[in-house]
Amino acid sequence: MAKILMKGNEAVAEAAIRSGCRLYFAYPITPQSELIEYMARMMPKVNGTFLQAESEVSAINMVYGAAGCGKRVMTSSSSPGISLKMEGISYIAGAELPCVIVNVQRGGPGLGDIQPAQGDYFQATKGGGHGDYRLIVMAPSSVQEFADMASEAFDLADKYRNPVMILADGMLGQMMEPVEFKPSRSDEEIAEMWRQHESWCVCPNEDGDKKHHHEINSLEIDPQVLEKHVNDLYQKYGVIEKNEVRYEEFNVSDDNEILCVAWGTASRIVKSAINELKAAGKSVGLIRPINVWPYPYEAVAKAIGPKVKKVYVFELNTGQMLDDVKIAVNGKVPVDFWGKVGGIVFTPAEIQAKLEECF
Repeated sequence: MAKILMKGNEAVAEAAIRSGCRLYFAYPITPQSELIEYMARMMPKVNGTFLQAESEVSAINMVYGAAGCGKRVMTSSSSPGISLKMEGISYIAGAELPCVIVNVQRGGPGLGDIQPAQGDYFQATKGGGHGDYRLIVMAPSSVQEFADMASEAFDLADKYRNPVMILADGMLGQMMEPVEFKPSRSDEEIAEMWRQHESWCVCPNEDGDKKHHHEINSLEIDPQVLEKHVNDLYQKYGVIEKNEVRYEEFNVSDDNEILCVAWGTASRIVKSAINELKAAGKSVGLIRPINVWPYPYEAVAKAIGPKVKKVYVFELNTGQMLDDVKIAVNGKVPVDFWGKVGGIVFTPAEIQAKLEECF
């Protein structure tokens, strides 16, 4: 299949449709508005439903309802909009419903600006809503990976009956790169995916022998019942932590003197700096978490080879993944951090200069 030059926002939308997404609810916000525009144009062509809600709060509760019917449903937004969705996301996690949420991050806090940033790591990976719950969080670094993660996210959401977030940023949403798409799911395949949810979803409710009703709820008045429910959720999260850790190793070897850790688009810039240092005879490795929850703690720890004298974390924030890296390193070597905020993106030359200071 030929590759198509597309913006990241459009590529993830197209991939979601091909993966069987037939319900999409959202509210416009920069820098992900092309995603909602693409869905508005394309969903009617596949007999899907597109609805621009009156607010982000409305959109996420529409997702709750559609997910409760066992359908493949998606929403998207950018940082302030995701904040507004957090109550609904907590409800969806508590009710154990599958859905996909795309966050194309911008600068913050507050309204911030519309430039790329990675300031929503805490919100996504530590539970931005109330209560004890987890999202599976995927962090693409290219438009191709952004598109591939759409189908992977829906499959994971269905597998674990849990919301999945794709944590991109404004740079990736606006960037154009060649993309090769997976084949579209057929109507029969989409129908079969829905039938696999019949044991728990609220529909169909039919008369006669097939009549059944399923309650979708995240409210438990009895404390003992709620305690059991939350403990059951965390048993499920333990299975996810065991099975769904994903990461990339780049130039990792026993000769590394520095180990870098970076995620998303920031990792691409770090790779460019590492290549320049490699050409100069200096050995630097990189661990890139692909899923930032569950986090690859063991992979980071294992990559600290005998010559590594420092772990360097690079993010487009003030150091949010830094906490997870420190847990993984567990005091073996010093951990340093450098980041940019406010929508300013560091350059390969700046990263290279920071790393050269360590030699």
